[in-house]
Amino acid sequence: MNSPLGGMGGQNKGMSPQEQQTVRMMQGAFESCAVKTAMSGVAGFGMGAAFGLFMSSFEYAGPAMNEELVKQTTKQQIKHAFKDMGTRSLSMAKNFGKVGMIYAGSECCIESYRAKNDLYNSVAAGAFTGGLLAAKAGPQAMLLGAGGFAAFSLAIDWYMHRD
Repeated sequence: MNSPLGGMGGQNKGMSPQEQQTVRMMQGAFESCAVKTAMSGVAGFGMGAAFGLFMSSFEYAGPAMNEELVKQTTKQQIKHAFKDMGTRSLSMAKNFGKVGMIYAGSECCIESYRAKNDLYNSVAAGAFTGGLLAAKAGPQAMLLGAGGFAAFSLAIDWYMHRD
């Protein structure tokens, strides 16, 4: 199995037994569900922040759309724009991080339980994630969210693993 620390067969040659044990412990840590979930949350947070910053730059309407901003100086308008961009970016980062953590954690748990790595894991994790994210909106929204996220997960996983 290929890991971020290079655990392929002969790659540990030339290492002392203590170094080999350290590499095995690190590989085990990177394969744990808790670490995978945390890493996905951090990656999702970072991607969400970047995406939120990018999208908020298109949404800023400026003083023409807000009468309160017309009365402000240019410096105040710029400060307002950056504050708004930061708020939107943080909001999107939190959302992406939450989705990443829920999906990665549920997929890892399902994979550990089933002891298989196949498309069904990603579909089940997608259904769980979509349903959980839509839980506050009621059962119909949960069903739609579960189906939509499961279909999206299937499409992405199928595309990434096709030969």
